[in-house]
Amino acid sequence: MRESDVVVVGGGIVGLATAHELAVNRGRSVTVLEKETTWAAHQTGHNSGVIHAGLYYRPGSLKARMCVAGNASMVRFAREHGIRHEIGGKLVVAITTDEVPRLQVLADRARANGVPARMISAGEAREFEPEVACVKALRVESTGIIDYGQVCQVLADRLVDHGAQLRGASPALAIRESSSGIEVATPTGVVRAKVLVNCAGLHADRVARLAGRRPDARIVPFRGEYYELRPEARGLVRGLVYPVPDPALPFLGVHLTRMIDGSVHAGPNAVLALRREGYRWRDVSLTDILDTATFPGTWKLARKYARTGIDEVLRSLSRARFAASLARLAPRIRPDDIVRAGAGVRAQAMLPDGSLVDDFLFELAPRQVHVLNAPSPAATSSLQIAEHVADKVVDQLL
Repeated sequence: MRESDVVVVGGGIVGLATAHELAVNRGRSVTVLEKETTWAAHQTGHNSGVIHAGLYYRPGSLKARMCVAGNASMVRFAREHGIRHEIGGKLVVAITTDEVPRLQVLADRARANGVPARMISAGEAREFEPEVACVKALRVESTGIIDYGQVCQVLADRLVDHGAQLRGASPALAIRESSSGIEVATPTGVVRAKVLVNCAGLHADRVARLAGRRPDARIVPFRGEYYELRPEARGLVRGLVYPVPDPALPFLGVHLTRMIDGSVHAGPNAVLALRREGYRWRDVSLTDILDTATFPGTWKLARKYARTGIDEVLRSLSRARFAASLARLAPRIRPDDIVRAGAGVRAQAMLPDGSLVDDFLFELAPRQVHVLNAPSPAATSSLQIAEHVADKVVDQLL
């Protein structure tokens, strides 16, 4: 196998977008290694399919800047390549008057981030979502939905057309530096390149350690479980309806999302996964459990959010509890209206003090670029993340 300028480990949307930026837009030779036999098999293939607007993120942060720019670039990419998408906007609803000040904070943040959003009354909200319950809402115009699996297929096809080597069933088993660059051992041989890019998502910290790095952050997997509305109940939701997030909690809370295929997904709740690719309670890995349990940050986070964690587990086990959470947004939703619809696992980086890494996180080393934290809105931001990483790679190739 010929040596490439760059070897990308990870065939999700961030890895494929980065490879695409390097190979198609910058003319570099690229090899992509993916341990599964298909692209976008994990985070990308199990996410909500939302093109986020950039509403929630701290102004000036990488997430804020890359999400707003990524929203525009993802829509442009979809239009250019005939990828199914819709820009229908969303509502963030204040269900009680106590939530209105937090909704105003979101409106202020939207303005600071350049996100088109406006406060509307309960009556105006019902013009968009007749079944919604709220006292006030924030209408966010640029939120959309898309098929990210189709995005990845287009990226992969274009990579092949431009001479990139795409190798499935090729996990990185060992990584070492050589006199000319980087060597990555796979089950079918050694791949050589001048620069390594780690986009391994749920295994990003492990790949970094294979490459000799010792990142402070550890990937801790959180499973997000979804229900969906039965076909006869889909009329209760027209688009996307989100609650006002509680700033004291690490995740957004359950919400309602009309998908690109017309189904309406509800969720996700968040529970600690017992395997990094643990989409069900019975998916268990002793190695992954030990990895999580021996990390001091896990226990510090657990103590901080003990009550919340218990509530999430109970909701995971009870359809009635899950439906009750949804009924806060749309009161006519009943337990019989929802059925389970699978789950995704969020690759969330955590620090030893128990804090969750809030922003995208990159680590540079000689001949190496590691993407160590890229949860939501990474899919929306993937083309921007790709530009950022490609700039770092090109600097190393000069």
